[in-house]
Amino acid sequence: MKIFLFEPFFSGSHRQWAEGYQAHSAHEITLMTLPGRHWKWRMFGGAPELAARFREQGARPDLILATDMLDLAGFLGQVRDLVHRVPVGLYFHENQLTYPWSPTDEDVDQQRDRHYAYLNFTSALAADAVFFNSYYHRRAFLEALPGFLRAFPDTRGLAHLPEIERKSEVLHLGMPLQSLKADARQVPGPPVVLWNHRWEYDKDPGAFFQLLFRLQAEGIPFRLIVLGANYRGAPPVFAEAKERLAEHILHWGYAEDRQAYARLLRQADILPVTSCQDFFGGSVVEAIYAGCYPILPKRLAFPEHLPKECQQYLYNTTEELYQKTKTLLLESQNKAPTMLSDFVARYDWSILAGAYDNRFTQLKSGNPTRPG
Repeated sequence: MKIFLFEPFFSGSHRQWAEGYQAHSAHEITLMTLPGRHWKWRMFGGAPELAARFREQGARPDLILATDMLDLAGFLGQVRDLVHRVPVGLYFHENQLTYPWSPTDEDVDQQRDRHYAYLNFTSALAADAVFFNSYYHRRAFLEALPGFLRAFPDTRGLAHLPEIERKSEVLHLGMPLQSLKADARQVPGPPVVLWNHRWEYDKDPGAFFQLLFRLQAEGIPFRLIVLGANYRGAPPVFAEAKERLAEHILHWGYAEDRQAYARLLRQADILPVTSCQDFFGGSVVEAIYAGCYPILPKRLAFPEHLPKECQQYLYNTTEELYQKTKTLLLESQNKAPTMLSDFVARYDWSILAGAYDNRFTQLKSGNPTRPG
């Protein structure tokens, strides 16, 4: 089967996902992409450009798969003569309806621009099947839609909500987890705390580093690995933490390649997570797979990454996060049991690529919704 995958924001986890599926699928996957920058413009301007490129290449796919960054309705309107009766799937990595906005975003001063979320809504209407990367993500989007649409003066589209819910399902994020297998030389010393997320406001680095500042002030021994790419607009707490926590740091900044990243994950012991938004949480899954002991918020998508009987890895309050982290740092045994790594291994492409392939084959054969 020939699948054309349209990704207007071809960067980071979006690129890793698209290339991962292309590499592991039994189907023929053609990537139609634009560089991962100017995300707002990609949501508006990506559709005409990708439509033109699609028209130029001339082939007719058996299925179209687009991500949430594409104005899918606008795209399909421009290529309707080429895609008649071709089934269309839409994959939500994130959505602009429930994604928290950066306090530095100019649209915040304009009382938040609703256009981006509305494009997600019309894209969902245009698709034959809508896929979310977690159960939390599906639930959050569907629960937020009624209130969002009621903010408009008329013709709100509320009657379409049952249709969107009917064709919405979960297809977890495929990941190259097996590439994280690596031998790590454990350096004797205190346990190692890990940060391996983007240096962005929605990961709440302020809360993470305040936790470490408090541990440091109380004389609790620990070492620190901070992974991620520094950039000009990174939250200033990173620079502050690098200076204040210098004596604890084993590594700071970007890993040179996937192998180096894997080795650093394997050296870490404890993963305290403070994110205020994660629709899936790929970096958390990677750390769990590598053997880190997770301390996760009891919200967002994080509970999905743990067996139901493992509630002790979740916390509700900042104080609970602190106490759990402190206890682990003072214990001699702080490595997570292998059952956690085994549990998240289900997200590896060696397993999920087949699930994707089967579902898209069903979609092509005229079954827009997953069989019950």
